[in-house]
Amino acid sequence: MRLQGGGGKRVECREPVRQQLLLDSIYSLVIYMYYKANCQLWRLQQMAARSERSPPNSLESQALGNRIGFPKDILAAKVEGKYLCFECHGILRKPFQAQCGHRYCASCLKGIVSNGPQKCAACIEENIYEEPLSLLDANSAFPDNAARRELDNLPVVCSNEGCPWKGTIKDYEAEHEGRCEYVLMPCEACSKKVRQVDLSRHLERECPERNLNCKFCKMSFHHKDIKAHDEICSKYPLMCEWCGKKKISREKYADHIRTCGKVKLLCRFHQIGCEMAVEKEKLLEHENQCTVEHLRMMLPHIMEIKNATEGLQPASLQQGSVKVNQLLTSVRQIEESIRPFYSLGQQAASSEMLGKSEKLDNVEKRCEALKHQAETFENIVCVLNREVERASVSMAAYEQQHKLDQEKIEDLLAKVRQMERVSALKDLAIAELEVKLQAIEFSTHNGVFIWKIGDFSRRRQDAKSQRSPAIFSPAFYTSKYGYKMCMRIYLHGDGVGRCTHLSLFFVIMKGNFDGLLRWPFKQKVTLMLLDQTNREHIIDAFRPDVTSSSFQRPVNEMNIASGCPLFCPLSKLDGNNNYLVDDSIFIKAIVDLTDL
Repeated sequence: MRLQGGGGKRVECREPVRQQLLLDSIYSLVIYMYYKANCQLWRLQQMAARSERSPPNSLESQALGNRIGFPKDILAAKVEGKYLCFECHGILRKPFQAQCGHRYCASCLKGIVSNGPQKCAACIEENIYEEPLSLLDANSAFPDNAARRELDNLPVVCSNEGCPWKGTIKDYEAEHEGRCEYVLMPCEACSKKVRQVDLSRHLERECPERNLNCKFCKMSFHHKDIKAHDEICSKYPLMCEWCGKKKISREKYADHIRTCGKVKLLCRFHQIGCEMAVEKEKLLEHENQCTVEHLRMMLPHIMEIKNATEGLQPASLQQGSVKVNQLLTSVRQIEESIRPFYSLGQQAASSEMLGKSEKLDNVEKRCEALKHQAETFENIVCVLNREVERASVSMAAYEQQHKLDQEKIEDLLAKVRQMERVSALKDLAIAELEVKLQAIEFSTHNGVFIWKIGDFSRRRQDAKSQRSPAIFSPAFYTSKYGYKMCMRIYLHGDGVGRCTHLSLFFVIMKGNFDGLLRWPFKQKVTLMLLDQTNREHIIDAFRPDVTSSSFQRPVNEMNIASGCPLFCPLSKLDGNNNYLVDDSIFIKAIVDLTDL
């Protein structure tokens, strides 16, 4: 189709192009309607979810966790009655006020009305019960935000003995409740209640029911059996009572005694009278020196042997043969003398045989019966012998198998001990690498070092109780090849500053490049306790005393510390201050690098 356009120009429109444009428009319209329908469906789903979800101030949401009121003994002052829950009698936690005016903890009120509206026990107790105002209902109760704000600002302390924490109820609930390290926890082994901060030390050192590993043979045993184990431990170190050598394991003690030259032995001639006990290595010397005495002792015994052997000479043997012949002659004479009496006995026996024949028959019958029984018993014995032989063969097989099993067990134990030694060496190497990595991570090489001491309260308590009176900082350097130094701090003071001041000292350590440096150390040292608001730092500085051994070239790992025992009064770290923030302090050391 052709159309005449304005200006006399002819415009040609093709039918396929128009159809394509129409299809594109329809497709775009469908996409738009599909997108709009999805958005509308999403809004409806969000509205439904919001309608099902409990409002933030509802009793259900406030009572999550089912936690009753705070204990009354955490308040620093006497608690007022209006701040107490009428159900648990503790300090209100997330207080709700009923329509009668009485306040309850959210979880306590939820428990009361879980089975429907209930009568207010406080109204009944105060004799002001009035329906329907005195009915407790989840729908009529509301959160008492005014009381909650007052409670949040009440000052409290931790009720656990020894805990220094102080703050408000809001801080107690958010930061300290359930996290106190001074709460008493029952020991799983002995059931004794121990502070949580001391529980690990109790389990390792104090618990009477703890298990220990023998430091010699690595075997695990009960703490009560430590003495009994020491008596049988094959690796327990013994001292030789003869030569004084120490650290000989019990399993090698017998071998040592056999070879020890200081063991005292009886002289080999003790059976003939020598009573000397001589060291094994001097036994030959004793025999050489006492040869004459030994010969004198042997002489009487030799004479006795000589006298005994003289009786065995040929003359004495001839006398013995004569005596034997005389005895044989006397025996023949006795036989001839008793022969008549023997013949008379035979005649008497023949006359009596006829009368005793019947008795002999009875005896023969009994003998036959006994013979039959004996044969039966012999058969039983044969059967039992075969069973015993079979059992003995089985027992021998079992013993052989047991011996093989024991050898396998010993081989496996040897492998286990070898693996334990290898594992211990690897653990030691890993620990050394960790120490080196930590030193590399925290070290500086410009003479300036900032040391963060975290967990200050616990570390100060450890210093006060002398468990850990001093803390060393990581090492730092004046340059990559310069002096190696560190700081040493006493959180409860040292020397003249003990119990009153924080004592800070500077220590010169033994480095790898000390041979290239100038000694004694002469650089000015400045020590600072940083004010974390950058207003007023505590600063002390000193120049080294070149005659002091503290600043000479180190011979041992580190020199004697030198510094400020009265660096900072401990009173400045109590209460609110800008030096101790988030239970951490920062110490800064600056070494003057002039002329280096």
